[in-house]
Amino acid sequence: MGDDESWAGALHRLWQAASRAEEVGALADDIYAPLLATPGVHHVVGTRWDDDATLRYMRALSAGGDDPVIVATARSLPGAAVREPDGEPVVTRAAVADLDDGVWPEAEFLRKSPGACVVACTFRLDRRGWAALSVAVDASADAEGIARRLAQTVDVIVACHTGILQRGQAARRGARDALLAEASLQMDSSLDVEDTLRRVARIAVPAVAEGCLVHLLRQDGPEFVAATHVAVRQQRALEAAGRDDPWLAALLDRRGDGDLAVFLSGAALEGSPFAASGPAGSGPGGRHPTVVSVSTLRARGRVVGSITFVYQRPEDRLPDSAFLDSLASRAALAIDNALLYELRRTTVLSLQEHLLPSKLPAIAGWDLSASYEVGDPMLDVGGDFYDAVPRPDGSVALLIGDVCGRGAEAAALTGLARHTLRTLLEEGTDPGTALSRLNRALRQEGASRFLTAVVVTMAPRADGTVRLTTCSAGHPRPLVLRADGSIGEIVSGGLLLGVLDDVSYESHEDSLDPGDALVLFTDGLTESREADGTFFESVLPQRLSALRGSDAARIAESLARQARNFRASGQDDIALLVARWNGASPSDGLTPLETLLEQAAMR
Repeated sequence: MGDDESWAGALHRLWQAASRAEEVGALADDIYAPLLATPGVHHVVGTRWDDDATLRYMRALSAGGDDPVIVATARSLPGAAVREPDGEPVVTRAAVADLDDGVWPEAEFLRKSPGACVVACTFRLDRRGWAALSVAVDASADAEGIARRLAQTVDVIVACHTGILQRGQAARRGARDALLAEASLQMDSSLDVEDTLRRVARIAVPAVAEGCLVHLLRQDGPEFVAATHVAVRQQRALEAAGRDDPWLAALLDRRGDGDLAVFLSGAALEGSPFAASGPAGSGPGGRHPTVVSVSTLRARGRVVGSITFVYQRPEDRLPDSAFLDSLASRAALAIDNALLYELRRTTVLSLQEHLLPSKLPAIAGWDLSASYEVGDPMLDVGGDFYDAVPRPDGSVALLIGDVCGRGAEAAALTGLARHTLRTLLEEGTDPGTALSRLNRALRQEGASRFLTAVVVTMAPRADGTVRLTTCSAGHPRPLVLRADGSIGEIVSGGLLLGVLDDVSYESHEDSLDPGDALVLFTDGLTESREADGTFFESVLPQRLSALRGSDAARIAESLARQARNFRASGQDDIALLVARWNGASPSDGLTPLETLLEQAAMR
């Protein structure tokens, strides 16, 4: 196997590890090891710094070294701003001796390589900061090839980090939506405004903030209703401030009928009970500065009061203004938010449906069915796809695939992959050639995302069995549910699509008997995970065997439903495509030409 193919395999394994990682740091060994195995590479250093030029950490590992050197710091690194790219990742090459320590903190490690030069890829990791992956190489190294490998590795790192952030945001959004729904329910279930607002205060702490104050607007000014805090001592201070503190009373008067939540911190809290020296200004242990927000309560177009939240938590755990406004607007905005979420969900599902066949073809002898479960409709369009294609020789081709990531770019690549494969297979192209031509198209288009896919052609034989010809590009292996309930795995293997320019894919043959069902799926099925860490992959054979004798629709829908119910974590979409062979002969039903004409009219 050539060096490029070894690297493609390593990148494939890294992508598989990244799809399951809970944090980017857990991937360090998978990232560093293949880079260090590259000829001419002596050191690999990962660096992270914030937008305010604060260096957060470095992790360095040497070829042949057992333990990485990890430097955790928070020192200012103003020179690093010189390396921040405007948009896309930037690859830099320079002699290690020429590196400026103020710009390159990695230099202290990279200089340890004899006659070294550095190849580095600097990229934005998220909206709060930057990162770099640097390698020290000697004169024997292929600098161009190493630059490509760094760029490909960075693609996986960014995709993994984005997925982790999205999962965290989804969890927080889910908790806040539940809180908003509960607050709305409480408001709708009581005619006593004060009692309702007391309930809201109790619901909001600690889910939204460490402390909460509620006031109603009376003719003579704000009237204190309730106060709640996670610490008893601070709660008493909040109650006292809410009743008669002049600073707070003046703030609420100034707020008047302001529409948006206002946040106050630092100097803006001087003289208030929430200042660092004030009675309500220090949280449990005093670990974080106090931040205060004030939201106006509106009902039927008039101001009825205010909610004041007191936060003693990291800045990234503060709720946003939109959420606070929704909570303050009570049931009306809660319902409006639910409608907006449902609209987005409908839009995502509609887009997803346009990337999938409207219906599968009706082919004599075959029972075909598919199922698609959106992992999180609030994120964006996913990259899973499938199709079933009648072929001129009377065989049927099944295809299924998965594009890395979500969103518009993934959707565009999904459409390209599915329609390219479908067109080629309709023309009678064999599976291996179809995958190779798709790979070539992806490389020519400069696609920045990776893709897995598997294609299976099913050709009935005169003896009533079916010959299966399978080609895979890094996709999970299909399973066969035999009529007796036993489970078989279709042998298949191949590199991811879109990594190398010229790739060939080998075909593997198997057979179906009458009553057997072929099951194709994406990794969202096998990677659904229980709270204890168990993957659905470990129970899939048993669950599939229990469905023996079922039609294709029940197999597909049942497995998708079971995986959805099984997982306590995992946001990936689940696609399944099932073909059950009923034993008809090749001459039964429609001719291949009639089948193709019917399929074309259906599209």
